[in-house]
Amino acid sequence: MGQEHIAGGFDFDKQKLKACIEKLNQPKVLIIGDMGIDEMIYGETERISREAPVLILRHSNTKIILGQAANAANNLASINGGKVSAIGLYGNDYYAPMLLEAFKKSGINTDFMVQDDNRPTTVKSRISGSSFHSVTQQVVRLDRLNQEPPCKEVEDRLINNIEKAVPLHDAVILSDYNCGLLTDRVIQSTVEICKKHNKILVADVQKDMYRYKGVYALTPNQPDSEKAVGYFIRDAKTLNSAGADILDLTEAKVLLLTRGAEGMAVFESGKTEHTDVPVFNKTSVFDVTGAGDTVVASFTLALASGAEPKYAAIIGNIAASIVIRSFGCATTSIEEILRNLNKLDMDNYTIKA
Repeated sequence: MGQEHIAGGFDFDKQKLKACIEKLNQPKVLIIGDMGIDEMIYGETERISREAPVLILRHSNTKIILGQAANAANNLASINGGKVSAIGLYGNDYYAPMLLEAFKKSGINTDFMVQDDNRPTTVKSRISGSSFHSVTQQVVRLDRLNQEPPCKEVEDRLINNIEKAVPLHDAVILSDYNCGLLTDRVIQSTVEICKKHNKILVADVQKDMYRYKGVYALTPNQPDSEKAVGYFIRDAKTLNSAGADILDLTEAKVLLLTRGAEGMAVFESGKTEHTDVPVFNKTSVFDVTGAGDTVVASFTLALASGAEPKYAAIIGNIAASIVIRSFGCATTSIEEILRNLNKLDMDNYTIKA
């Protein structure tokens, strides 16, 4: 009962998938990466300035939202009820308390965060304007960040906190947004510590995948995967080759390759064929911002709950199909994932293995 055969694919058990989703709130997850906030500034258009050909906006409100790796942490907390700790850097500046307060509001533990007086708290400020007759549109974005690696003293403090935090969690995520925190030493120390304590380690990587040798799983997108292997993915043959090459390059056990409108492909070490997971929502896409963070969060929680990689990928896909219906960096929950699972008519999809 609950067993469904997908035409051309593997026999997948909907009840088993449901049981996997219901356990997503059990694992404790540590996320290490480039933490930041998105400052959303809104105003009403008044007139063109006399000083320069620019809009003058009358400020209406400002929202502070967790961004970059902090958005992945927020997604984790929304699904597992706040069993999340963050390790990242913040500065000694105006925005540092805002980042820590945003973490607190989401129930995310910041005991292992590290202050670095030599760098700013990472902030992406988006200024948006509107008028009575128009929708709100972004006018300009201002980034405050330092992409240089931290000094050895700060790096030592990060690794010390990683050593303390890893044993307290069931899984670890490395979230790389190219802001310098994930140095070679931080990555390899995390790999060694996770292996020592037998913890699942997932890397959400944009480039330089070879630096993540020894992680359990990776979740890159197709363009970044193509850059890593040096050729384009054009068909099933090149897709299989790319998956095998990345697994060989990183010595990972699992690769979840996200492919946009083509869905996802799941590769497992030692298996010659991959599993294709289709997109579950093609009609209500409003904003894909942060969808990758939702995927890595739900995928990691599923793996840490004992789900097989292909089931974990389906859960990640369902979660992503929910958040892209909202504008900005949205989150989801176990209840929402279950509701969307029940709505899916799986006869309309082909999950190939």
